[in-house]
Amino acid sequence: MDLDGAVIVALGGNMAGDYGSSEALLEAALARFAQAGLPVVRRSSWWSSAAWPDPTANEYRNGVAVVETKLAPLEALHTLFSIETQFGRLRSEKNAARTLDLDLIAYGQAVQAADDLILPHPRAHERLFVMGPLAEIAPNWRHPTLGKTARELAEGASVGLDARPVSKKAQGGPI
Repeated sequence: MDLDGAVIVALGGNMAGDYGSSEALLEAALARFAQAGLPVVRRSSWWSSAAWPDPTANEYRNGVAVVETKLAPLEALHTLFSIETQFGRLRSEKNAARTLDLDLIAYGQAVQAADDLILPHPRAHERLFVMGPLAEIAPNWRHPTLGKTARELAEGASVGLDARPVSKKAQGGPI
């Protein structure tokens, strides 16, 4: 796979909903990607990190998937929102606990700043719970505007520094 064309989605959540665990919910969400036009090419292991801004809330589980799609960037984002809704995501207040959070991190090398979509994701490069999982599966992926690799961004992350892998290894191997 060409890393320049990689469509990258971050997954996270800290409420299990009807699934028994956040990992089970995230696995179920990943299983829906293909039928939604976002087949998974590679995916990271699940990572754990403390909730923010309230570290006493349930820990988050996070991961990253590289997907293929023929959907345009905004269509892909709306498809991710639809999957969130299917898994009980309610957008109530900023940083609230959630069953599922799906973020479109990058769509190839696209750079876009619109009200409805900013690419690449404006804060992903700061977050170890995004860049760590991404570095597992695409260590040499380059941020479209910063020019740094996923590995370099993970090493320089400033948010979620407690993030660590907690589950099975990534699937699909590094690209």
